Amino acid sequence: MSFILRDATLSDIPAVTEIYRESVLNGVASYEMTPPDEAEMASRFSVITGNGYPYIAAVDADGILLGYAYASAFRTRTAYRFMVEDSIYLAPQARGRGVGKALLAELIRLCTGLGFRQMVAVIGGAHPASVAVHRAAGFEHGGLMKGTGFKHGRWLDTIIMQLPLGEGLTTDPEPGTYPDTLYRG
Repeated sequence: MSFILRDATLSDIPAVTEIYRESVLNGVASYEMTPPDEAEMASRFSVITGNGYPYIAAVDADGILLGYAYASAFRTRTAYRFMVEDSIYLAPQARGRGVGKALLAELIRLCTGLGFRQMVAVIGGAHPASVAVHRAAGFEHGGLMKGTGFKHGRWLDTIIMQLPLGEGLTTDPEPGTYPDTLYRG
């Protein structure tokens, strides 16, 4: 499958909303039960990008959005400022074709360049394909939480995976550098 990666824009929100809607209604990656509308997805996009986190898109040769990924705060307490959580959502026709792997690799590259030191994946439904794409990118198993959600008539587990970025834990971050300046909590 041929595609390119680029920064997502507000003009992508209708397609982002549709991809996420399908995932909410049919998948287990998100524990939301009701798909948010375009206004809510635009608001979420603006918060993420407004806080300096990367939000990227994969599009085919015709400009059709195949998937998107973003990094956001794992938690908003100041001590977590060097850790991001990744999120990746794919259109059904893009699954299993390398799009998720490419989006994750680019997200890792961007977050490393921004100075983040850890990336965590919170994998709803312990979905095997999500676990596999994260493992292939070097993430390690960090934990299993059983029965964290109830969706589609069944209990769902959540797997936590983690990847050190850049120098990881080997050095202290330079004070006053991004993302050190991201939070003031």
